[in-house]
Amino acid sequence: MDSINDINKEILKCNRCSLCNYKTNYVPGDGNINSKILFIGEAPGRDEDIQGKPFVGKAGKILTENINHILNIDRKDVYITNLIKCRPPNNRKPTDEEIKACSIWLEKQINILKPDIIITLGSYSTSWIFNYFNIKFNSIMKDRGKVYKINYWNKEIKIIPTLHPASTIYNKEWRAIFDKDFYLIKDLINKNNTGILRYI
Repeated sequence: MDSINDINKEILKCNRCSLCNYKTNYVPGDGNINSKILFIGEAPGRDEDIQGKPFVGKAGKILTENINHILNIDRKDVYITNLIKCRPPNNRKPTDEEIKACSIWLEKQINILKPDIIITLGSYSTSWIFNYFNIKFNSIMKDRGKVYKINYWNKEIKIIPTLHPASTIYNKEWRAIFDKDFYLIKDLINKNNTGILRYI
């Protein structure tokens, strides 16, 4: 069976869509491959494209702050990836064709990681994860801040959608919503600490 490192090496050779022609670096994912907590964003931005790591720009700073200060976990102790592994030109939204081509890698990643908690950041990753696990997606504002429980990999998986941190940069109300969702995540981790944090 392939490992996360094997899959990430395959991503570094991917040419399944045209985004590979525009990127500086592929952005496979980053963090603890043994963690049972998985964060999934949308696509790399400019800073991510330069560094080859997810969430290292302004939005990444917000995400890291909340992981560190609300969840009280070091960022390196969770795993973070995106639905799309290459930066779309000018940070445009990924197309349906690009999502279809690239999501094979996320599917492989989640089936290797088998996380206990999946936190989706924004509508694109939430919509894809909901579709993958046969959950009805309404909108990110309607679905966020709730815990969706499913049985998969012979265990209970918890999915928590929240806003993409980039959307909170210029909107204080959305930042408060984003923070509120992280306190929900914190409560969930605390209730399950014997099954979650022992992997970190």
